[in-house]
Amino acid sequence: MQKLHFSMLINAPKDKVWHAMLDDQPYREWTQAFNEGSYYKGSWEKGSKILFLGPDPNTGEAGGMVSRIAENKLYAFISIEHLGIVQNGIEDTTSEAARKWAPAFENYTFNDQDGATEVLVDIDVEEEHAQMFNDMWPKGLRKLKELAEK
Repeated sequence: MQKLHFSMLINAPKDKVWHAMLDDQPYREWTQAFNEGSYYKGSWEKGSKILFLGPDPNTGEAGGMVSRIAENKLYAFISIEHLGIVQNGIEDTTSEAARKWAPAFENYTFNDQDGATEVLVDIDVEEEHAQMFNDMWPKGLRKLKELAEK
């Protein structure tokens, strides 16, 4: 497992950036950088189960990740613990494919910078996916910046 770090300075207050990142409609927009049609089902409340989904390009079925919110400090920090995968609409936390990379964490930190917000992203990824995320995350954060600065 490798840890990747990304950051973006957004000219908007933390609460506005938080909502642009986590509310349903803007989430669907900025996460297109990862998978066209991305969305989530569940709650961002600490301890809650949340599914991160999108259409599988091969089957059209919902695919993605089974996760839980490990921590949620409003407008400051959110930690997502990825527990498994969703394939063909079925949750899987026990197969070898799921256990190969889970648990993995994805953490978002929101720091006030004189009225602007620095968003820090720290994620655990498998070596084989590191370059893909190094390409996708900057695109996603640029889109998040655009949405939050409107």
